[in-house]
Amino acid sequence: MKIGCPKEIKPQEFRVGLTPHAAHEAVQNGHTVLIETNAGLGSGFTDADYIAAGAQIITTAEEVFAAADMIVKVKEPQAVERKRLRKDQILFTYLHLAPDPDQTHDLLASGVTAIAYETVTDRMGGLPLLAPMSEVAGKLAPQVGAWTLQKANGGRGVLLGGVPGVAPARVLVIGGGVVGTHAAKVAAGMGADVTVLDRSLPRLRYLDDVFGRDFKTVYASAANTIELAREADLVIGAVLIPGAAAPKLISRGQLSEMKPGAAIVDVAIDQGGCFETSHATTHQDPIYTVDGILHYCVANMPGAVARTSTLALGNATMPFMLALANKGWRKACADDAHLLAGLNTHAGNLTYAAVGAALGIKTMDPQAALKA
Repeated sequence: MKIGCPKEIKPQEFRVGLTPHAAHEAVQNGHTVLIETNAGLGSGFTDADYIAAGAQIITTAEEVFAAADMIVKVKEPQAVERKRLRKDQILFTYLHLAPDPDQTHDLLASGVTAIAYETVTDRMGGLPLLAPMSEVAGKLAPQVGAWTLQKANGGRGVLLGGVPGVAPARVLVIGGGVVGTHAAKVAAGMGADVTVLDRSLPRLRYLDDVFGRDFKTVYASAANTIELAREADLVIGAVLIPGAAAPKLISRGQLSEMKPGAAIVDVAIDQGGCFETSHATTHQDPIYTVDGILHYCVANMPGAVARTSTLALGNATMPFMLALANKGWRKACADDAHLLAGLNTHAGNLTYAAVGAALGIKTMDPQAALKA
């Protein structure tokens, strides 16, 4: 199989879909790997690194898309890239279709078989290809939140950890999953007063057992959420419903109840964001203010630490990428129900129910797509 990896073109996206190690593994398995020139530079990988791994360097993205049987990326294909996709081609990348009708309709029109990293599952009910970037984003969230709170950025001018004689900042983390756990650990490590909200009592018990007094846990009722948000200097949105649009947990009207200059970091922005006032921003222009509350809603937060993120993502995606290349998507998905859970589109059909529900599009059962 010819595996193509174009350079990412989303603004301020420095990650790359294939590491040289992954390229080497694919070549060793008998596949041809096509890398767009300079695709890896943002993550610290040169064309020479890929050549040493046995890959071929291709001058343009157009040539990569035209020649490849499978496209491996990081971020969702941009409009110009979607025009290059075709039927009988595999797209393996993050998609986040639920809040993105334009992308969804373009993928359906192309006929491409699109497998989304964020909906591939594992035996424990986790999301193994989303987890590495969730870990990165979670650890980044308190860091960027602390920066957002600085007075020069329009924030309250509160230091997360405080100093002797001055209380630390109050940090509210909404969601106790992978993102929320890592955000809470880092914020607590910075000395903040941290509370984690979640609706799963078993998850709250787990966090309490493992982290003890590092941070507090509270059940995520609507009343508790707004009560704690009123007291918070920094609110981190870390709620995920796999493949579906994120729920809106704080309305615009409730912003006026928060402290002026408080900050929101919406890690769920890829799925539409979990605050009513959230909209996607970029690393180049990451912050905006609504009713006196600062919003940090960068849609590709892990891209800020591209080297770490690319290596972590590559470790997770490589076995699935090799299965798709070695077996073809039908046999790979037939052999692995967890990989089949990643199938979002095939031959003009939407195959992920949560996306269909969010966008009002009829879906095909993935098992039916296997037999189509």
